[in-house]
Amino acid sequence: MTNRLTRRGFQSSLVATGLLASLSPTRSAMGTLAEEPSPNEPTPNGPSPIKPARQYRVGIIGATGRGDYGHAVDVPFTRLPNVELVACADANPQGLAKAVERLRPQKSYADYHEMLSRESLDLVAICPRWIDQHFEMLSAAAQANCHVYMEKPFCPSLVECDKIRKDFEAKNLKLAIAHTGQYSPVLATVLELVRQGAIGEVLELRGRGKEDHRGGAEDLWVLGSHIFALMRSFAQGDPIRCSARIEVQGQAIRKEHVVDGNEGLGPLAGDHVQAHYTFPNGISGSFGSRKSMAANPSRFALQVFGSKGVLEIESGYLAPAYILQDGSWSPGRSGKKWEKVTSAGIGLDEPIQDGTYQAGHLAAIADLMLAIENQREPKCSLGDALGITEMILATFESQRVGHEIALPLESRVHPLTLLG
Repeated sequence: MTNRLTRRGFQSSLVATGLLASLSPTRSAMGTLAEEPSPNEPTPNGPSPIKPARQYRVGIIGATGRGDYGHAVDVPFTRLPNVELVACADANPQGLAKAVERLRPQKSYADYHEMLSRESLDLVAICPRWIDQHFEMLSAAAQANCHVYMEKPFCPSLVECDKIRKDFEAKNLKLAIAHTGQYSPVLATVLELVRQGAIGEVLELRGRGKEDHRGGAEDLWVLGSHIFALMRSFAQGDPIRCSARIEVQGQAIRKEHVVDGNEGLGPLAGDHVQAHYTFPNGISGSFGSRKSMAANPSRFALQVFGSKGVLEIESGYLAPAYILQDGSWSPGRSGKKWEKVTSAGIGLDEPIQDGTYQAGHLAAIADLMLAIENQREPKCSLGDALGITEMILATFESQRVGHEIALPLESRVHPLTLLG
C-alpha cells in the first residue's frame, strides 16, 4: 500500500498555504471539491483575464531577425481587457508591419527608445529571445519608469544583472520573466506534495537539458535556465556552492575554445557540461548536458529524489509530473509504479484544458499585475532571474578556477572573458 496523503488533509493544507487558488477549476490536489475559482484564477481553458484595480498602458518591443518576439510574448496582451495596447516598436520594417497587423496598437515605432520617451506607459513587454539586447532594453524601460514582462534568459553577465536590479529597485519597479513553468498549477501541486512529505525528505535534484545540437554550454543557457528555476523552487532558495566541469571534445575548455554564442548569449564554450550545486538545507543539485545525446522522449526535466520516493516534473506551463512513492528509487526491485500528477493531484485527470505557451504567459502577466498592485514580488521575479543567471555563470567560473566555488560569485565579470 502506498504511503499517500489523505485528500481532506491535503486540501486543508492547500487552503492554509494559499495554493488552492491555483488548482482549478473545482478540485483540490487530492480530488476533493473546492470553491469555484475567482476571476483571478485559472479556468478549465487556462487562466481567465484578471480583474485588477487598474488599467495598464502597454508597449511592445520586438526585434525581427534578432530574437523576434520570443515565444509569442506579445500576443497575450491582446487578450487582456484591462490592457490598452498603446504602441509597439521594431527596427525591422517588415517585422513591424506584421506586428501592427497582429497586435493593432495605437501607434508604431522603428525605435523603442523613441516609443518609451514619447508614450506614457505602465508596462513594457521585452519580447526578443536574443539576450544581448536585454540590458539596453531593460535600462531604457527603467528610465521610462515602466514595469517589465520579458522573455528569458535574463542578461548575459552579472554586471548587467546587478545594474538592472539596482535601477529597478531604486524606482520600485517590478519585473517578471517568462519561465512559464513557474506559474504552473501542476508545479504548485507538486510543491505542496513535497511539503506534505509525499517523497519524504528531499535529498537530491537532478536535471538535464535537451542535449540536441545545442548540447553543452548553449543548452545550459537556453534550457538549463528552466531547470534552474525549478531547482530553486524545490530547494527554496539559491545554492551556496558550485563545482563544474566543462569540456570540448573531451578536453577542458580553454581560451581558444570561446566563441560568440548563438542568440546573443555572449562568450560561450563547451559541448559537455556537468555541474553540481549545494543548497543551504543540505540538498544537492546537478545539471548535465552533452551535445548530440538527445533522447525520445527527452530527458529535459527535473527529478526530485527524496527519502521516500521520487518526483519528476517537465518544464512548461501545465507540463505533467510523475511520482514514484518508493524510497529505494528502484521500481524494478520494489515493484512500485510511477503515477501521473496533474494540477488536481496524484492519479487524477487534468481539469485544465489549456496548457499552451499563451496560457502560461497570461498566468505570468496576471501575476505581475497583481504583484504591482499588492507591492509583492512576482512568482518569477528579477531576483529569481538573477539567481538563475548566477547558477549558469557559476559553472564557467568553477571550470575557470579549477575547483568548487562559493555563491554568490565574488567576481561579477563573465568568467569566460577571464580565461588565461
